[in-house]
Amino acid sequence: MTHTTGTTRREFLQTSAALGTAFWVNSQQESWTAPKAANEKIRFACVGVGGKGGSDSNSASRHGDVVAICDVDDNTLNKAGGRFKQAKKFNDYRVMLEKMAGSIDAVTVSIPDHNHAAASAMAIKLGKHCFTQKPLTHSIYEARQLGVLAKKHKVQTQMGNQGTATSSLREGAAIVQSGVLGQIKEVHVWTNRPVWPQGGPRPKPSAVPKHLHWDIWLGPAPERPFGKGYHPFSWRGWWDFGTGALGDMACHTMNMPFMALNLRDPISVEATSSGHNKDSYPKSSVIKYEFPKLGDRNAVTMSWYDGGERPSQSLVPTGTKLPKTGSLLIGEKGTLVSPGDYGGNGNNLIGVDKPKVEFEKSPGHFTEFARAITDGIPAASNFPNYSGPLTEVVLLGNLAVYADKKVEWDAKTLTPKNAPEVKTIVRREYRKGWTL
Repeated sequence: MTHTTGTTRREFLQTSAALGTAFWVNSQQESWTAPKAANEKIRFACVGVGGKGGSDSNSASRHGDVVAICDVDDNTLNKAGGRFKQAKKFNDYRVMLEKMAGSIDAVTVSIPDHNHAAASAMAIKLGKHCFTQKPLTHSIYEARQLGVLAKKHKVQTQMGNQGTATSSLREGAAIVQSGVLGQIKEVHVWTNRPVWPQGGPRPKPSAVPKHLHWDIWLGPAPERPFGKGYHPFSWRGWWDFGTGALGDMACHTMNMPFMALNLRDPISVEATSSGHNKDSYPKSSVIKYEFPKLGDRNAVTMSWYDGGERPSQSLVPTGTKLPKTGSLLIGEKGTLVSPGDYGGNGNNLIGVDKPKVEFEKSPGHFTEFARAITDGIPAASNFPNYSGPLTEVVLLGNLAVYADKKVEWDAKTLTPKNAPEVKTIVRREYRKGWTL
């Protein structure tokens, strides 16, 4: 099969879409009607094909051809190979991207947080469109840089916070923006995470399983012995690898308030927690952000709760029960409760009638990414304008947890003005052999 490459192929994909690519989506599965000719399909390489990487690679296969797959776990890689029989298999994404650069158009990145930025940056610098799971990166600096790189290399991007594409979340944001609640005074966001161990000592060193490539799994993180409790899931609770409950869920649960109020560039953040050893995240935390006045929106505070912490029930009228997870926006005239993690379970208004609002409906989350590649309409959760700034805000909360004091923040320069000791958390050092 003959393929066009580089800019020529990108223009070809966009032109073919403009000539009549059709999209269809239902509540069960997103689907993309690709051009009929084989060489018009988007060619995907998938970094991580287990867990969320399993569903992301499946989404890629419904929107094009998966021609390469990568995973550090041989068992996971071989299982995925049964689904993608024509795809070339790799353990190291650096090797895959280098060898497949001329044969792929787009990359999905669905691996532990500490590897997100390095894999995504390499793909983008090769001119490949990039879909990366949430949180976009492990550090604030990485989030800013991925947005810069995406603009520089003119690629389409999307973060995997799928609620951004749901009508209920977009409607909730539009309701807030309609002014029916008046000026929003405070925002509260909470989750039932973590559901993995946090706040304790490291697991004892043990033999690396034969099917796991531990050094590649570590990637840019500092070297440490393998222990039971890192792979494949509980890595989220460790500072070197994950971003805790906040990083895992805030890109979802904080998403609707962020969209509604343009909650970017806070000026300060402060956290209280159950305590931690600066190696594992705390069992619970409450984090308060302060945002300055922006345009017609007044200054506003946002509080985050995890590990069993929750907003006070007194914030809503008697008889109104706060959901297990969700967000609460308190305005001068009324209140909005958005239950669930994804803003997709409806919008409950207190004190005001629900207005009819207009908002742009999505053809489906991953479909937005595929459409962006073919016709150049950016996905809502693209790196430079949305998911990068959202991730910066989210991860700033962890900076406050680490600092254990109120951090005065200069968003323009990514500087903790009164806490120079946490600069290494803003921008971490990479282990030799790995680069942003």
